[in-house]
Amino acid sequence: MPASLLLVLTPDEQAKFLSAPLLAELRGYAAEFRLLDPAGLTAADFTRELAAANPEVLLACWRTPALPAALPPRLQYVCYLTGGVKHLVTRAHLERGLRLTNWGGSISRTVAECALFHTLSCLRQATHWSFLLHRDGGWRDGAEQVGSLFQRRVGVHGFGPVARAFVALVRPFDCTVSVLAPEVDDARARQHGVQRAASLDALFAENDVVIEVAPLIPATRGTVTERHLRLIRPGGVFVNVGRAAVVDEAALLRVAREGRIFVGLDVFVEEPLPADSGFRGLPNVSLTPHIAGPTLDRYPDATAFALRNLRAYAAGQPLEAVVTPAVYDGST
Repeated sequence: MPASLLLVLTPDEQAKFLSAPLLAELRGYAAEFRLLDPAGLTAADFTRELAAANPEVLLACWRTPALPAALPPRLQYVCYLTGGVKHLVTRAHLERGLRLTNWGGSISRTVAECALFHTLSCLRQATHWSFLLHRDGGWRDGAEQVGSLFQRRVGVHGFGPVARAFVALVRPFDCTVSVLAPEVDDARARQHGVQRAASLDALFAENDVVIEVAPLIPATRGTVTERHLRLIRPGGVFVNVGRAAVVDEAALLRVAREGRIFVGLDVFVEEPLPADSGFRGLPNVSLTPHIAGPTLDRYPDATAFALRNLRAYAAGQPLEAVVTPAVYDGST
């Protein structure tokens, strides 16, 4: 049993992630247990609270402040309930031996589900029909030649857990899937039943649907340019449920306004999306407000994953979704 466990979650985070049975299990996990609400704490306040608790294990969430450079002497493991860790932990912490995990692939299926939703919404022209039926009192207007996903060519930019979950979701549609990611060679592509795209140009030019899920790192920022977007065939689909800044968003808006392709977006460079955003009101654009995942009913998936890691740590067993310095460098 670990010496001590500190949970740092706001009441809202507790409501999302911690059911009564899960909280009860966590209370019995360590010899010492403390729950800290970080709302309103300054960086100095949090540093003092962390030093006073001196936990062996820290369970953190979105609102947990950044860890100080000098960590408490007992702190060995940070179990992060959610995804991106760079606001919480530095690379230097990891180099000095701090163990860190995040939610790994526990919520990937919900993000992939949102990508599938936008894909089908675009192919079926759902925004167009919503405007026509809800707002304009219309019916079929000659634009009813909607598309199906069955037997389409689908390109995926990036091949992390979300991409892999998406590939699994579209398998029943008998799609030909190609992937572009630095870590995907021909052997790994075969292992997952996909093809390896020859280049980013090929990914956009040779597919009916392109899904953007590449991580946002310096090497990928602005990677998808207007030239790439114009390689998509007329009637094709571009969906981004990953990171908005991987794409030249101004170029995407220009292309979307022309109406020759369909666009599905859950992420934006500026969030919340400004009320006067040009993406609003376009009949060929499907929009959701960064709600791809996890959905409210699936937050416990992340907690269950964290508990598996906490149990493994207590038993001296290997952890899942470990953030090493190399993983840190390649993460959004």
